[in-house]
Amino acid sequence: MRSVHRRRNGMVARAVAFLLAGSLVAAVLWLGGLVWYAADVPRSSPAGADAERKTDAIVVLTGGSNRLGTGLELLAAGRAKKLFVSGVYDGVEVQELLKLSRRSPTEMECCITLGYSADSTIGNAYETADWMRDQGFRSLRLVTANYHMRRSLLELSMAMPDLELVPHPVVAPTVHLDEWWMWPGTANLLINEYNKLLVVGLRWMVHRAVKG
Repeated sequence: MRSVHRRRNGMVARAVAFLLAGSLVAAVLWLGGLVWYAADVPRSSPAGADAERKTDAIVVLTGGSNRLGTGLELLAAGRAKKLFVSGVYDGVEVQELLKLSRRSPTEMECCITLGYSADSTIGNAYETADWMRDQGFRSLRLVTANYHMRRSLLELSMAMPDLELVPHPVVAPTVHLDEWWMWPGTANLLINEYNKLLVVGLRWMVHRAVKG
């Protein structure tokens, strides 16, 4: 009986050690990925040829400061034919957004379309895909926050794999990327976004495997 108990105790000890070692490895990998992700977040908006490049459409994902203003500036500069704003609250009209951005409601109203159905990044992707398909467009410039760009590109690439996506990250003034771990608000934002990115990354790999 004692030998049986010893074997059981040994098995339990090995299982606990295995779980602890696995948890430690997972934590190290997660932390390393977080550091890589934070370092990879763009520190500036596109410049040079990337900024001058034209696409069929400009797509703005709502939810952060300066995104809409950047999209309107790109449209006014002739970087695309039309601007699509995804994830707008019900009842908000183009004229209101233009006034909030301090632009004349008659200046670009004809070239702007608002999407009201999306309430998440995956919703943005499929709402945008439907609009792009209806317009017959093949390329878009994506305007969203710099920390949100990588996940957004993955979602859009799954929703419209045959379209050209040009990233145009907007630098959020309240997000402190240098020594981000010293800023609780920024650290919390980046950690949450990184965890969401991991989930989307897994979905993207499954999507690629299924599609072949």
